[in-house]
Amino acid sequence: MLPQPLRMATREFSPATCDHGFPIGLNGADDMRALCDDFAAECAALGAVLDTFEPSAWQETTQFAGWSIADVVSHLHFWNDAAVMAVEQPAALEERMRSVNADLAAGLTLREIEIRMSPDTELDLFSRWQSGCEAVVACYAALSPTDRVQWAGPSMSVRSALSARLMETWAHGQEVFDHAGIERPENDRIAHVVRLGVNTYAWSFAVRGATPPGPMPYLVLRSPSGQQWVFGDDDGDNRISGDAVAFAQVVAQTRHVDDTALHVTGETATAWMACAQCFAGPPETPPAPGTRFRRC
Repeated sequence: MLPQPLRMATREFSPATCDHGFPIGLNGADDMRALCDDFAAECAALGAVLDTFEPSAWQETTQFAGWSIADVVSHLHFWNDAAVMAVEQPAALEERMRSVNADLAAGLTLREIEIRMSPDTELDLFSRWQSGCEAVVACYAALSPTDRVQWAGPSMSVRSALSARLMETWAHGQEVFDHAGIERPENDRIAHVVRLGVNTYAWSFAVRGATPPGPMPYLVLRSPSGQQWVFGDDDGDNRISGDAVAFAQVVAQTRHVDDTALHVTGETATAWMACAQCFAGPPETPPAPGTRFRRC
């Protein structure tokens, strides 16, 4: 059991919530390999844009919470490393979390702790992050998707753990792509982030001490490849439709819903998009309208 201050709520993926047109699967070794491949591809996409930055640019401030490029990569590397430790060295991970909680109690921020544990130079950090991505793939590809791992919260399935790493890489990658002024080439692997968004509908309210105002709204989303992904039941009142990437951006809080072309109708749908949060931890406020965008 990990120390209390960093225990986070999680929810397992529920394929039953996924409707027609959606690539679910993830029931065996082949599907776990596919998830590993998707995580590796997401890391490679982020690595390609990171490779375009001069070392000095790593200290430039992104649009996310005052974080620099180096802060983003330090964060991703810290938790990728923790994901490997959860499988290979669970006792060491528990000890690390105790140390983290002690530092938090002493007044340090989690970002300060992550930076302190990162390599000194941008080149070393980039190399360590890339090696860490490879280590996650090598570690998780050998596991069953239903195996359990301990985390900074209740234990969760290997499938959920790796999907969360992919989501974080994609979500934090957004501020890197935005800072570089590059439009990210999206892929249907965004399905993993969409699934997280769907499965954290109730969590988005619960983390704020609220109860969902009704059943999850009907979702009709268009994937990057042009497929239609449909979720939930059509009650005629609450509906969200549009681009799957835009939906993922809202639930991962990399865009305000008003800065997307999503069509949102109904009180429940509107309330969800105002507080959607597909990641664990305390309640976070979505970005204000117009504050997250691709720089020209």
